[in-house]
Amino acid sequence: MKLIKDGHIIDPANSIDDIMDILIIDEKISKIEKNIEVKPEYEIINAKGLMVFPGLIDMHVHLREPGFEYKETIKTGLAAAAKGGFTTIACMPNTKPAIDERTIVEALDRKARGAKVNLKVIGAATKNIDSDQLTEMGDMKEAGIVAISNDGKPVKNAYITRRVLEYAKKFDLILIEHCEDESMANGGFIHEGYYSTILGLKGIPREAEDLIVARDIALAKMTGGKVHIAHISSKNSVDLVREAKKQGINITAEVTPQHLVLTDQAVESFDTSTKINPPFRSEQDREALIAGLIDGTIDMIATDHAPHARWEKEVEFAYAPFGVVGLETAVSLMYTKLVKTGIIKYSTLIEKMANNPGRIFNLGGELKIGNDADITLFDPNIEWIVNPDEFYSMGRNTPFKGWNLDGQVIHTIVKGDFALKNGKVI
Repeated sequence: MKLIKDGHIIDPANSIDDIMDILIIDEKISKIEKNIEVKPEYEIINAKGLMVFPGLIDMHVHLREPGFEYKETIKTGLAAAAKGGFTTIACMPNTKPAIDERTIVEALDRKARGAKVNLKVIGAATKNIDSDQLTEMGDMKEAGIVAISNDGKPVKNAYITRRVLEYAKKFDLILIEHCEDESMANGGFIHEGYYSTILGLKGIPREAEDLIVARDIALAKMTGGKVHIAHISSKNSVDLVREAKKQGINITAEVTPQHLVLTDQAVESFDTSTKINPPFRSEQDREALIAGLIDGTIDMIATDHAPHARWEKEVEFAYAPFGVVGLETAVSLMYTKLVKTGIIKYSTLIEKMANNPGRIFNLGGELKIGNDADITLFDPNIEWIVNPDEFYSMGRNTPFKGWNLDGQVIHTIVKGDFALKNGKVI
């Protein structure tokens, strides 16, 4: 039994924003009240001066296992999640082999048994990700998948996407889409605009994203299926999602911390940690992302944590793989750049990083009596410098190396047990 004492609890889903206590008994939240009586059998967690949130949920993580364990493993990825305050993460299926059948889902589940952080699996929408053959989604859902995706690329064409949505609808599964028209992207690797021109680097126009977002909205409307836009980056795409929601179409969207903070100007450094897909776009796009976050067009913040080996990134910019790591910097980055500056409220941050992913994907994400005691405790007063060599993740590819950030997760509690205690992974 644990008693979290005198923490500032923020949970918009339950309209809580106050100094209160939380009593945890048998892995569950037993009470949320002021001045809960202290008993000798309770383990007291002094939360005075700390912010207490529902456990953070990240719906977009690349754990690289199976097939690319030299980049990241389930063990190191879940440790990084605990450090970042995430009590639940969902891993993408673009592994080797792809997570496209029940046996692989079950193998990942066995790998994660005994881990402190909840691991959820996202299954592939089509076999081996890039084929025309649909996966056995119902079979994978029985094994535990929470969504489907071909992340890294969109479902191949409109006809196959239609069939995916019709089939997924039968199992109440959401299609998470990496929206990029590959013919329009045409081998580019930064945003097409001013900086691609002056740096001589091949660009990807924002319209490459917009085309697939528009396609998938039309197909969601046609089929009644559910589409979730991954790592949205374009102003035009935000406008498309906003209008689709007004029409009642089953569409949701996420944005990454890095796209909310950086623009294509970051690529001037030629640091390959700024090479991501979708690329950092213009300041106009970044402002549109923030506006979409505030007005509810964008439902959640997800890291798109994508670790790579050091040798893979230490090459010429054109040859480096896409991706940055983000689990261990996300909440501090968002607090420093958005909450502390007054751009968004604490409640918006928690809504986007816990409540909404929990609600949309049926994963909890709120502090409620009877729920699993998945809780994040955050100290807003700690100042720290991002040093990738101190990450629990095997990935070091962060564009935020050397940044001064405010606020750090102190405790991550999953089902009433510490996954992170006093800043150290258990």
